[in-house]
Amino acid sequence: GARETFESYYRKQRRKQARLVLQPPSNMHETLAGYRKYFHQIVGFFVVEDHILHTTQGLVNRAYLDELWEMALSKTIAALRTHSSYCSDPSLVLDLKNLIVLFADTLQGYGFPVNQLFDMLLEIQDQYSETLLKKWAGVFRTILDSDNYSPIPVPDEEIYKKILGQFPFQDAELEKQAFPKKFPFSEFVPKVYGQIKEFIYACLKFSEDLHLSSTEVDDMIRKSTNLLLTRTLSNCLLNVIKRKNVGLTELVQIIINTTHLEKSCKFLEEFITNITNVLPETVHTTKLYGTTTFKDARHAAEEEIYTNLNQKIDQFLQLADYDWMAPEPGSRASDYLVDLIGFLRSTFAVFTHLPGRADVHSTMSGKVAQTACMSACKHLSTSLLQLLLEAEVRQLSLGALHQFNLDVEECEQFARSGPVPGFQGDTLQLAFIDLRQV
Repeated sequence: GARETFESYYRKQRRKQARLVLQPPSNMHETLAGYRKYFHQIVGFFVVEDHILHTTQGLVNRAYLDELWEMALSKTIAALRTHSSYCSDPSLVLDLKNLIVLFADTLQGYGFPVNQLFDMLLEIQDQYSETLLKKWAGVFRTILDSDNYSPIPVPDEEIYKKILGQFPFQDAELEKQAFPKKFPFSEFVPKVYGQIKEFIYACLKFSEDLHLSSTEVDDMIRKSTNLLLTRTLSNCLLNVIKRKNVGLTELVQIIINTTHLEKSCKFLEEFITNITNVLPETVHTTKLYGTTTFKDARHAAEEEIYTNLNQKIDQFLQLADYDWMAPEPGSRASDYLVDLIGFLRSTFAVFTHLPGRADVHSTMSGKVAQTACMSACKHLSTSLLQLLLEAEVRQLSLGALHQFNLDVEECEQFARSGPVPGFQGDTLQLAFIDLRQV
């Protein structure tokens, strides 16, 4: 006979119990089991309340239940936001997402509105992308650190087919060559390409069951992939290029590798299209602008080559020891300069013996070799002129000038010998024209 008292007592107690159930354990984010237990408690609570709603008269009503669910939803979402932000393991974030989807679908089956949970999953998706990017930064670093920066040797048909299965590369010239032969790029090209595809698969996994349209999924994958290229891979490549001990051959190989990776971006576009079935012509599709990553890395490698060469030239020039009052010139060019020219010759020989397809080879390493050679000659010419015009040099003997002339002739001889093919006429000799005049 105390029905009203009992109803209000019941609801009050259940509200308190709901608050207890909604209190997440402090280490919930550490394991999937922690999240699972938390969700089970909440589902259990609301399944019981739903059962009571349908089997009793007036003990609970829809308004009371909706109000309770509103509170539960905001507390659950707040707890998930906090705990998921501690998580740095992408596979745990993915498992959590699958749990949340099950949780939402279950409660939706009992008539509770769950749109907010799906909205929150989109936030967790951003965080999932971040954890993926961190993980792949490590993957790329390992690949780049363990590369030998020399063309992949291909002893037989089996290895040839294996590499072509990993990386889209077509070259009629290379096809015709007999085994053993070499691909123009080093190991890191097929490895990096394969890992970009793995990353795309990992992105796709999150979007499953989120009730997203294929355009939204496509957009998400492309945006994440662009970040992977422009931020993660770009930093890894620049770190390799800027390393203290990186040599010219490695830098040249990086230039070749990034050219091939840039060309492969259109295959990555197709790969995403095949997965999402959204054609690239669709109004809203994001383009993969990651190609700029490879252009930027290539320019950085080129700059590094020019800087590197100039630093080497400076090291040789520190050995220059002219006696400006010498009565007689020596019989040949100074030793330091002969060594310097020898170094330049062997360096540019590296460029001209690069493997690679005729057109890629001539345009790419050829252009870089020409610029590097021109920049080296100009730097050498300016530095020699500075030696001659230094403030400390108050007097010059004719003998010293003749010796200096022998050195300038050595430089001109080097420029005439065509250390790098492709220069028009006497373009390279013009680098020394000011020096010759003075």
